[in-house]
Amino acid sequence: MTQIRVLGLPTDANSSFLKGPAKAPPLVRDMMMSDKGNLSTELGGTFGEEIDVVDDGDLTLDGTPEDDQRIRDAVAAILADDDIPILIGGDHAVTYPIMQAIAEKHGPVSILHFDAHPDLYDELLGNRRSHASPFARIMEDKLASRLVQVGIRTLTPHQREQAARFGVEIIPMRGFAVEDVPLPDGPVYVSFDLDGLDPAYAPGVSHHEPGGLSVREALDLLDRIKGPVVGADVVEYNPDRDTHEMTCSVAAKLASELIAIAAR
Repeated sequence: MTQIRVLGLPTDANSSFLKGPAKAPPLVRDMMMSDKGNLSTELGGTFGEEIDVVDDGDLTLDGTPEDDQRIRDAVAAILADDDIPILIGGDHAVTYPIMQAIAEKHGPVSILHFDAHPDLYDELLGNRRSHASPFARIMEDKLASRLVQVGIRTLTPHQREQAARFGVEIIPMRGFAVEDVPLPDGPVYVSFDLDGLDPAYAPGVSHHEPGGLSVREALDLLDRIKGPVVGADVVEYNPDRDTHEMTCSVAAKLASELIAIAAR
């Protein structure tokens, strides 16, 4: 029987300018299971009843280049059991080794990517594994059949060139409407960078970018996913920047709803 497996990836080794996301996974997990809320999801099902969820804890990572292999192997082990991985970051660099494992199991799948930034830099500050570069690596290696990016509002000329080079479908925030997003068909991986949300809803991120998605818009878009979800990540929560655990609760909400969508 397929289970949903939650795994924390506590690393910010590839973050630029600010550290902090490595502290996020246990905080988000605690919030998901906290008595402050409940275990029922908005999009359908309750943990431990209709939804079978296994908590795999946090992967041991040390900030070295070997972490990529550790992440890849851990996700591959979940997939080998025909289970569905839900990953809690950590910075966005983790999505590249995750997708290596996903593609090895399922072949290239579609990605629905929520973010303020397209993360398509060839390199940032000399680092090709920067958290600003994972989708450049993913598209170079042909790990995705389609990449749809939502919430983007910081395109640089270089990233425009990269998006054109890789055929990325970017849905900018200007004039945004949930119903206009072209959702991928077939198996889909969801990657959710919390700075895709407006800072009013998620202040606990390293790079504030006003003018983003509301939590409601994000949930309504997730609810429109038709294809099976083969995995998902929620990344870039920085507790050092949070206010009253506000962003932590949003991260937990999104992770919970992604679990519900994967389960259905």
